Amino acid sequence: MTPGNNGASTPEDDDPFGYLYADGQAAGAMPPDGGGGYGYPGSVNRVRAVGERQYGQQAQQQASQTAPTAQYAQAPAQQGQGTYGQSHYQAPETLPGGSPTTRTPLPGSGLGGGGGGRGRGPNTKGLLIGAIAVVAAVVIGIGIAMAGGDEDPGGNDAAGSKPSAGQSAEPSSPASKPAQDEVELPKIDAKALRLVDGTTIDTQFDGAKAGGGVYVTGFNKVGAKVVWTVRDIEKAGTYRLDVRYGIPGVDANATVVVNGKANTSPLNMKNFIGEKQAPKGDWEKGWQTTWTPVNLTKGSNIIEIACAEGNQCDAVFDQLSLSKS
Repeated sequence: MTPGNNGASTPEDDDPFGYLYADGQAAGAMPPDGGGGYGYPGSVNRVRAVGERQYGQQAQQQASQTAPTAQYAQAPAQQGQGTYGQSHYQAPETLPGGSPTTRTPLPGSGLGGGGGGRGRGPNTKGLLIGAIAVVAAVVIGIGIAMAGGDEDPGGNDAAGSKPSAGQSAEPSSPASKPAQDEVELPKIDAKALRLVDGTTIDTQFDGAKAGGGVYVTGFNKVGAKVVWTVRDIEKAGTYRLDVRYGIPGVDANATVVVNGKANTSPLNMKNFIGEKQAPKGDWEKGWQTTWTPVNLTKGSNIIEIACAEGNQCDAVFDQLSLSKS
């Protein structure tokens, strides 16, 4: 058979199993005999018995561990090795100037120095480091997101997210009706009092806090008194009667009568601030405050401050008020 000539038979006559059919047997198809091949007489021999190719011992070891490369397919045909169908293959490693039979190991690859050495598996240390790096990046990203909170990425807070100046950060509670203890209790100036038995109002010296600087005078005699009618007491109980008075640096006292009943203890109008601050005879520096308990009923009550027998009544008054005791 010459180059370009595939033989007398056509490709369809190359059926390796033609000997199994009647027409194939009639055409001379032969079964495998261990030394020839399948097919029809004169056909192209495309089948080679297993084990027919021969490798060098060193090439066989290399081929058992490494896959054939393109170099095998590019090996030049050997001349003088017999007929086309019986030519013997020779590995490139066995040819003059062929590929070396040993491989140079890469640094850290763990491969042996010879062609028959066994390589290590994948670099698990590198894979582990890469996985740790990915996890660390995810954790850092989550930490940054949590540290940023709910703030707007543009730096603008949502409307109402933070209290502005003048606003309270705490929710305001609805206004509730004040309890009896929180209700403002009555108070009165001297000019609104009812004056009895010679008491009168005056503005001769300074220091009175009542409107217009008015105060009650003429109290320094038995029977003199001031009367205050207190209305709209919502709850019966004990209250404080606060009295602002003035003395000329000398102690004084008076009798308090509530709803016609006198208190057992007098109203003490002592010079509490002392003679240095309120020297004797100085009315303008003698303004002070005292108090006494009073028992009031619900509704209206009448409170009297009187100069009775045994009292020291050299005093003036400018304001009276009630407070919770």
